[in-house]
Amino acid sequence: MTTLKFLTLPEMFIRQSPHCDARPEGEAVSLLVIHNISLPAGQFASVPEQSHVDALFMGTLDTNADASFACLQGLRVSAHCVIWRDGRIFNYVPFSHRAWHAGVSQFAGRERCNDFSIGIELEGTDNLPYTEQQYQSLVALTYFIVQQHPAITPERIVGHCDIAPGRKTDPGIAFDWMRYRSAVREFFL
Repeated sequence: MTTLKFLTLPEMFIRQSPHCDARPEGEAVSLLVIHNISLPAGQFASVPEQSHVDALFMGTLDTNADASFACLQGLRVSAHCVIWRDGRIFNYVPFSHRAWHAGVSQFAGRERCNDFSIGIELEGTDNLPYTEQQYQSLVALTYFIVQQHPAITPERIVGHCDIAPGRKTDPGIAFDWMRYRSAVREFFL
């Protein structure tokens, strides 16, 4: 039997998204989903709390601000956390609640992944490398999450592309899965 090493919650800035609800009664968190996001695509925030991504998750996005936002009109979406390029973590939805990050999704024969998953967004795109600070924060946050939710095993840490193939591609080819999985596996030794 393996035991996890103890780690405290990494520093997070709380932003309470209205786009969440209760998980189904008795539902245990058993999946961690890694995403990417930038609005407009490929443009990164210098002040995250004033960014279009933050506005999307807070339900205040002006969809007239950029032509690419037209498809976001009326969209209600959130993730549990966003890890910005500088490594700061914003927590939008408590881990105990259901964030609306996965959309139409399936994992191991189960649909509606939002019911049993935690969603972490990395500010980025499929094709641009993520930052050292983002990997450090993601590893620390993952460590904390798997410590709190032991049903999440290394095999139950996936990309959005894995639960919505053909519909989603994130976190993309730029995400270093080997590096991340190697660090995550150390938690279980």
